Amino acid sequence: MQNLVKKEFQLFILITLSLLFLSLNSILCKIALVNSFIDPYSFTFFRVLSAFLTLLFLIKFNQNKKLKQNKIDFKSNWLSAFMLFLYAIGFSYSYLSLEAGFGTLLLFTVVQITMLFSSIFFKEKISLNKILGLVLAFIGLIYLLYPSQDFKISYFHLFLMCLSGFAWGVYSVFGKKSKNALFSTYDNFFKAFIFTFIFFIFVSVHSLNISLNGFLLSFISGSITSAIGYVLWYKVLPKITIITASILQLLVPILAILISVIFLDEIFTTNLLVATILVSLGVIISIVKRKTNQNI
Repeated sequence: MQNLVKKEFQLFILITLSLLFLSLNSILCKIALVNSFIDPYSFTFFRVLSAFLTLLFLIKFNQNKKLKQNKIDFKSNWLSAFMLFLYAIGFSYSYLSLEAGFGTLLLFTVVQITMLFSSIFFKEKISLNKILGLVLAFIGLIYLLYPSQDFKISYFHLFLMCLSGFAWGVYSVFGKKSKNALFSTYDNFFKAFIFTFIFFIFVSVHSLNISLNGFLLSFISGSITSAIGYVLWYKVLPKITIITASILQLLVPILAILISVIFLDEIFTTNLLVATILVSLGVIISIVKRKTNQNI
C-alpha cells in the first residue's frame, strides 16, 4: 500500500512538472515574438537545436549502460519526429497573432480531440465521467471561439495552432510506446531538427530577426521547458491511458492563462474566464474516479 502511494505521488510530481513546462513554452514564445526579439522560424530553429544538444549532453553523461548502447535509427521514427517539428513550427508562427492564453487553450483542446479519436481507434475503454468531462471541455472551447462583436482573430494563425495541436496529439499518442523516455525524446528532436533545417528553404532571409534576448528565450524554451519537459511527459505517458493524457493536458492552458495575465499583461476576459472554468471542471470530472481503474 505504501509503495502504491509512493508511486502515485511520484507520478503526480512528474505530471505536474511536465504540464508546467508545457505551459511555459507558450509564455516564452509569446514574450520573444511580442517584443520582436526574434522571428518565429529562428525561435523554432534554436528551440529545437538547443533541446537536441541538451538531450545529447544528458545521454552522454548518463551512467545507464543501456542508454549508451542506443543509436539513432535513420530507418524509423520519422513520423513522430515530423509531428514534433510540425507542432513546433506551427506553434511559433501562430503566436504572431494569437495571445498566449487563448492560443494555449486552443492548442490543447485540439490535442484533446486528436487523442480522443486515437483512444477510440485503439479501443480504449472510456468511462462515463471521462465523456462528461470531454463534453464540458468542448463546450468551453465553443464558448471561447463563438464569434461576437469584439471577436477579432486571424483565422490563418488559428489554423496553424490547430495544426500544431493535432501534431502534438499524435506525438503524445506515439509516446505511449516509448520504453526509454530520454532516448526517444533525443531521437525525436534530432530528426525534428533535420526537418526544421530543411524548412529554411521556405523562409525569407529578410524576415529573420535574432537578438540576444530572443536567442536566450528560445534556448530556455528548448533546453529546459522542451527537452526536460518532454522527457518527463514521455515518462508519464506509458503509465496512463491516452484519454487521461489528453484530459490532463487541458490543465496546461489554465496555467498559461494565469502566467500570461501576470507576466504579459494579457486581459483576462469574461469569455476566457468562463471557458477556463468549463475546461477545469471537465478535467476534474474526468479524473475523480481514477481509483476504480489500474490505469488512470
